[in-house]
Amino acid sequence: MLETRELTAHEQSMEILNNLAASFHIVTTSRVKGLLNEELLRQALDTTQERHPFLNARIVEKSNSFWFEPVAGKIPLLVVNKQHTQQWEEVVIEELNKKIDSDTNLLRVTLVRLEAENICYLITVIHHSISDASSSIQLHSELLTYCQNIVEGKANNQVNRLSQLPSIYQLIPKSFQGFTGAISNVFYLLNLKLRLSRYQPITIGFEKSLPIESRSCGMVHKKLDSELTRRLVEVCRQNQTTVQAALGAAMLFAVAQKNNYSQTESNYFSFRSSVNLRGRLQSKISNEHLGAMASAVVSFHNFQANDNFWDLARDIKQKLERGLARGDGFRQLLMFKTIMKYFMKKPYQSAVTAALTNIGRVNIPQNYGQFELEEISFVPAQSVFGGVFAAAVSTFRDKMLLNFMFSQPSISTETIENLADDMICIISDICN
Repeated sequence: MLETRELTAHEQSMEILNNLAASFHIVTTSRVKGLLNEELLRQALDTTQERHPFLNARIVEKSNSFWFEPVAGKIPLLVVNKQHTQQWEEVVIEELNKKIDSDTNLLRVTLVRLEAENICYLITVIHHSISDASSSIQLHSELLTYCQNIVEGKANNQVNRLSQLPSIYQLIPKSFQGFTGAISNVFYLLNLKLRLSRYQPITIGFEKSLPIESRSCGMVHKKLDSELTRRLVEVCRQNQTTVQAALGAAMLFAVAQKNNYSQTESNYFSFRSSVNLRGRLQSKISNEHLGAMASAVVSFHNFQANDNFWDLARDIKQKLERGLARGDGFRQLLMFKTIMKYFMKKPYQSAVTAALTNIGRVNIPQNYGQFELEEISFVPAQSVFGGVFAAAVSTFRDKMLLNFMFSQPSISTETIENLADDMICIISDICN
């Protein structure tokens, strides 16, 4: 049973962004071999809703704040039939640009059926105040497991109901709480503003400017085949860095090429690495628990000093590790609402060159009885903040899936296509 509670500041930010420009909710897509049907998925959804307290929640505004309250309605489910495989991307883009009716529910589901190919796409849209990419992906595995049980005649009566977690503010290390934590958070924010002012990082910039409320989210989908994915992991290990850092370096090099780096005045790039806090809390929280437990670390990189690809990748890795050790991930989360409001006052500026959310290898089963999970990827809606080259990455069955999300019309689809292709060419080159 869900207990009524006030949203924390960073959870409130997600609701503000949802209401303002249908932004920051998470769209997760599974390509499934074997045709799910509406009745089967409806039963699986009902069981899943019974298990998770937050799937029985809505958000209401009262006392100049937002609150989670219990709601009795079922999770909305829409089934659509399509003729071509590529049409799933059209559905995802539609979902990216449709706000969540948070006063009614915090999750909705669309099933795209391709009967001629024995393929379907399971698409979930979940409010970022109750989930992150890791728990959204785990939710898909749970739904497919319940579908398998129903088909095989196994009852889902014995539901292992999860308890409602306390807010993440109660789970973070005590050194970031209280008066001392508040003071250090303010210093973190001041230092971030100082570095932005000092370095003035290179960004893509705005091709066209519109007010925030008039912006929309676009997406470009790319893949690395299993051989290139395997080789990337191998060369990163050989060069003493990580896949996260190598992908970040490739993104920054792609932006440098677009901006004709040698002609620019600034030597600095800024890079936003999303981080999973679940293993860094006072008690480790597994992915099966829904919750917004992701944050980010922002780093600055002198491109003149790191014009060798692997030097830049190692610089990204080292600064991410130092940022995590300092607790920047916690401070970014605690100050996110303040940071968000600061940049919303500067809607035609971008502070980040590139942003990457990479959950790495997805460790969920491939087979669910008569259903086979062939691919799974995610993408956060991004329409509010323009001028950023951003990607959401997952690796499943040894293939890397990359979803590039961007605010339109500040960046065009053609520009993102070119940047994404340049990034993949750079990856291919360093792997060969």
